[in-house]
Amino acid sequence: MTPTTHPVERMRARMGAALFAKVGGDQGPAIRAQVHETPGPRWFAPGSAIRVVHGDAAMYVGGVRALLLQSLHPLAMAGVAGHSGYRSDPWGRLSRTATFLAFTTFGTGDDAEATVARIRAVHERVRGRLPDGREYRASDPHLLRWVHIAEADSFLAAHTRYGARPLTAAQRDEYVAQVAQVGERLGAADLPVSVEGLREAIDAFRPELEVTREALDAADFLLREPPVSRALRVPYGMLASGAGALLPSWAREMLERDRWSTRAFGPVGGAIATRAIRWAGRATRPVQNVD
Repeated sequence: MTPTTHPVERMRARMGAALFAKVGGDQGPAIRAQVHETPGPRWFAPGSAIRVVHGDAAMYVGGVRALLLQSLHPLAMAGVAGHSGYRSDPWGRLSRTATFLAFTTFGTGDDAEATVARIRAVHERVRGRLPDGREYRASDPHLLRWVHIAEADSFLAAHTRYGARPLTAAQRDEYVAQVAQVGERLGAADLPVSVEGLREAIDAFRPELEVTREALDAADFLLREPPVSRALRVPYGMLASGAGALLPSWAREMLERDRWSTRAFGPVGGAIATRAIRWAGRATRPVQNVD
């Protein structure tokens, strides 16, 4: 019996295809082909830290953690709540984020530049005002800085805990410096280029962070009302608990998620979910991604 006809391999293929369809969306196959098969120079070389991190299944946990952490900035959360459609079309938002990461991490330089230009154009249209009168603009370099460092810290934290290929201290600094290159192209300002600088940047933002109704609503949506079928509630719950456990203690407290069960069982759930995603994803993983 060949591996492709073995029942376990068929199950892996089905799971991998279903996962890719959710994350990649209708254009997933075409986007994957463009990212990995288009000839031309890339921003980042094979084997670089950003490729190791962004190509790992731990990104799923990191993505949920990033959204939870980002929600604590009231201006950033207002933009997400008012303009992103994260409740009405959560998988579409995930697909757009995955596409951006794929093109800027693995795609050609030209495709990466075009992707950044599209995102910057979208940011220019996202603006509004909070009930207390404060204005926000998605293109604000300071606000982009918060979104960037929350993502960088979350992706790195998830990979450090759950990644298949652990990074050295020097590689973790390399990752922070490499994602800063992308963030600067998006319009963020004064981005950290080391792990220590990343920690300092997050600490510097803490006086600006608040627990808003929108932030708690987003946390409930991500952790209690996930956009998945009943059959996937348990595996998603493990992934989400892993993300919650990775948050800084002060962030868990602000979001009212600093429970003993999260701290005790979250890492276990996150590890199980990540390994399952990694196992299923091997069935659809492009050869070009293997650095």
